[in-house]
Parts: sequence; structure tokens; C-alpha cells
Amino acid sequence: MGWPNIVSALRIVLVPVVVALVLVKTDGSEYGAAAVFVAAGLSDYLDGYLARRFATATLTGAWLDPLSDKLLVVATVVALTAVSRFPIWAAAIIVVREVAVSVLRAYVGTRRVSMPASVVAKWKTATQIAAIGLYVLPLPSGADTAKLAVLSVAVAITVYSGLDYFLHLSGRVGAGRDG
Repeated sequence: MGWPNIVSALRIVLVPVVVALVLVKTDGSEYGAAAVFVAAGLSDYLDGYLARRFATATLTGAWLDPLSDKLLVVATVVALTAVSRFPIWAAAIIVVREVAVSVLRAYVGTRRVSMPASVVAKWKTATQIAAIGLYVLPLPSGADTAKLAVLSVAVAITVYSGLDYFLHLSGRVGAGRDG
């Protein structure tokens, strides 16, 4: 299994913890949710570092890492939206993009075409973690403008990275080759 995959699996285990803490809706649970969410988000960099540092990249890790990121982001966004702490428009865009890219990954996998994370997708994940983290924290209303600004950047990069995947892979999948 290797340490990078263990870190990704741990991120998946933390998802229901974050969701439960968000749904409790107390200041203490919101700070707890923020701490767990940020730790889980930062673990994405840890598993990548470990895989590169010790040359332990695996096929399992190639699908487990992005899956764990998507579960963390989507579940947290849905929970925050359910308690009216996250804009529905942003939740819809984020969830649709993550589902669409997951379906694309599954499809290209059947065509034996690789779909590594792009640099833009890594920025997408970082900005999503930052934006969602701000919405998890029980910040005063004076922070709303800053939260919305960070979220707007995250949503723009989310849309761009999704379109980037679809546009770049359309030719490769049609040709049925990796490249």
C-alpha cells in the first residue's frame, strides 16, 4: 500500500469527520471542522511529496489521491451548503466539475489513456481548499467579501481546469492512444 496511499486513505477517513463537525453547527465544532479540513487538505501535498521522494508512485495512488481530494471537497461543500454557509451557485459549479472530471477519468481509463493531474488542477485544489477552509471557519460577517473573493478565484480556476481536461483529452481519447 505504501505511505502515500495510506495518507490518501486517511484523507478519505477524515471526510465524514469534517462533515459531522460542520453539521453540528457550534463554534467549537466549526473550529474543529476547519482544523480537520485544513489538515486533510494539506495531506494532499504530503502524499505527493512522499510518492516523489521515495519513488513509490502506484496505479492505486494515481486514482486514490484525486478521489480523496474530490470526496473531501464535494462532501464539505455539500455539508456547508446544507447548513446555509456556502453559496449554492459555487457548490453547483464545484460539484458538477468534480463529478464530470471523475466520469472523464473513468472513461479514459477504459481507453487506457492516462490522465495525470495538470498544474492547473493542482492550483484548483489549492484554491478550493483555501476557499472552503474560509467558509468552514466561523468568521465574522466582515470577512464575507474576502471569502467571496477567494471563492470566486477558486471557482474560476475550477471551471478552467475542468475545461482544460476535456479539451486536451478529447483528441487523445479519439485517437485511442496515450501521449
